[in-house]
Amino acid sequence: MTIIDAHSHLWLKQDTWVDGKRILSMKNGRSIFMDEEVQMMPPFMTDEANTAEIFLSNMNYAQVGGTVVVQEVIDGNQNAYLTEVQRKYPDRFFCMGMALSQTDEGMVWTLDEAKAIHKVGLKGIAFPGHRMKESLLGLIHIFKYMEEQGMVLSMCLGEDEHQIGEMREVIEECPELKVAIGHFGMVTTPAFKSQVMLARAGKNVMVESGGITWLYNAEFYPYPSAIRSIKEAAEWVGMDKLMWGSDYPRTITAITYKMSYDFVCKSKELTNEEKTLFLGQNALHFYGFKNLPELPYIKNMSE
Repeated sequence: MTIIDAHSHLWLKQDTWVDGKRILSMKNGRSIFMDEEVQMMPPFMTDEANTAEIFLSNMNYAQVGGTVVVQEVIDGNQNAYLTEVQRKYPDRFFCMGMALSQTDEGMVWTLDEAKAIHKVGLKGIAFPGHRMKESLLGLIHIFKYMEEQGMVLSMCLGEDEHQIGEMREVIEECPELKVAIGHFGMVTTPAFKSQVMLARAGKNVMVESGGITWLYNAEFYPYPSAIRSIKEAAEWVGMDKLMWGSDYPRTITAITYKMSYDFVCKSKELTNEEKTLFLGQNALHFYGFKNLPELPYIKNMSE
């Protein structure tokens, strides 16, 4: 089975402020996050870096062929590092930029930065809409540029429905723009169905499950409610509109990387065809991965 992770993160160092609160990498996988010390990464990641090489080791062990690296304002702008990753590992990584520029009014989303992202070879732009105060329609010129250049838009929306109408208008105005709705439509919140139904608004709109194990963390592995939500979303829009995502590395403080998808593999409520589509085939076609490696299963010493 081809397995592709449609939602992951990389950074060399977290060092930023969001809404006046501090985010800063520390040792042993910890970070100051919104002024609170948290375990941001597994404790064996002892330095401040969340690198492509460590992730590749996890991917190879878990037999994940490729991954989409999105960005979040809480990690700071990682455009320079992700440009390096994209150039170094073009067959394994699909890296997205973040189109933020410093202006007299502060950090704003700009077309110039979007053009710079495209120029250096990043393949899409991630917008953490759930943290944005701007109207999405005010960024339509950026979305149209992305559509013209064949870039992919990663969009994570908020827990309520105030952005749904705007996002639907963006999809209608940019019918050829590839859009991936993140965090599985904030599956445990009231916005879930409205976000998933955006996949019906355009032929190039998908929904990826990055963070689903975080959203169902209270239930924990093997996440039976997450499986039911995947089936429910498939009833609404079709399994061919859904993709698996891990939200690596934050989610693997509680579980291993492989566990972030093998609860799907082991489910008896999904067919083999549904698992194949969800775990890789949909993402393979949507993002255009090519030359993925064959990753044989290597048994654990304890087996």
